[in-house]
Amino acid sequence: MRLFAGLALLVLLLFLAALVIGPAAIGPGDSLRALVLDDGGPVTLVMREIRLPRALLAVMIGAGLGLAGAAMQGYLRNPLADPGLIGVSGSAALGAVIALQTGLAAAALLALPLSALAGAMIGVTLILALAGPRGGSLTLILAGIAISALAGALTSLVLNLSPNPFAANEIVFWMMGSLADRSMTHVWLALPLILAGGLALALQGRALDALTLGEDAAEAMGVNLTRLRLMLVFGTAAVVGASTAVAGAIGFIGLVVPHLLRGFVGARPGRLLWASALGGAAMLLAADIAVRLVLPDRDLKLGVLTALVGAPLFLHLIYRTRRGA
Repeated sequence: MRLFAGLALLVLLLFLAALVIGPAAIGPGDSLRALVLDDGGPVTLVMREIRLPRALLAVMIGAGLGLAGAAMQGYLRNPLADPGLIGVSGSAALGAVIALQTGLAAAALLALPLSALAGAMIGVTLILALAGPRGGSLTLILAGIAISALAGALTSLVLNLSPNPFAANEIVFWMMGSLADRSMTHVWLALPLILAGGLALALQGRALDALTLGEDAAEAMGVNLTRLRLMLVFGTAAVVGASTAVAGAIGFIGLVVPHLLRGFVGARPGRLLWASALGGAAMLLAADIAVRLVLPDRDLKLGVLTALVGAPLFLHLIYRTRRGA
């Protein structure tokens, strides 16, 4: 219980820090006062239209990715599993890339995130079709790898054939991941999907705990493995698809956070779900704050920073796994 209280307090403190830290020279007291009291001034505009949506998206996306990572690792019983393993992030990125290349993103405000969501839906439909209604975890992984590879190849093809260098440049920067220049419109677009997907994943704690004893034992305890797999796929697809749609590709949150917290919950997948949600929110908030403080004039992308932090931790995880084997 102390772990959850500590993580919740950490998320709250980082959320407040995300609200008061920025390039605009505004004091913390003035920032929070302008957020609560609408005086119609520029400070209120900065707080409500720039900093608040950015902080809310960091909490939502971080919590969703952490929860999805813990759920996938619990289902596959593999600490190296990642939410992007089923290929939804790649197909969502492909949808966004097509919107940028065809000019739809410039023609309509919501064309980019909606195209990414459409790509995610098509991707998960293909994955379920390939894996079959009763396919096992290995079939699901192979289907996800196939869809991810196909989406990556098509994305590279679009970049390769792009006649517009400005569109290609915009595509590259979008794929790096960022929460800058997001509005409350993006928050309201992503919130229902992240909430629905997160709830679907969070309710599988008991089934994931039973699955640690093996699939036969879990079925004997009343766990419907087919339903569990569908809930995990749709929950992960909703979370990852919505996150990619509004923020681009942000990796390693769902891989690193469950690994860091697993020892504190006794390696129980059910308890790890909620801990990873809070830990993911804290990690992404901290990363977004660091983006504003490190090279603020060079627009360091959030996905680049999370990769720079997550990759060494991932290598450390591989090393520990090899030693344990």
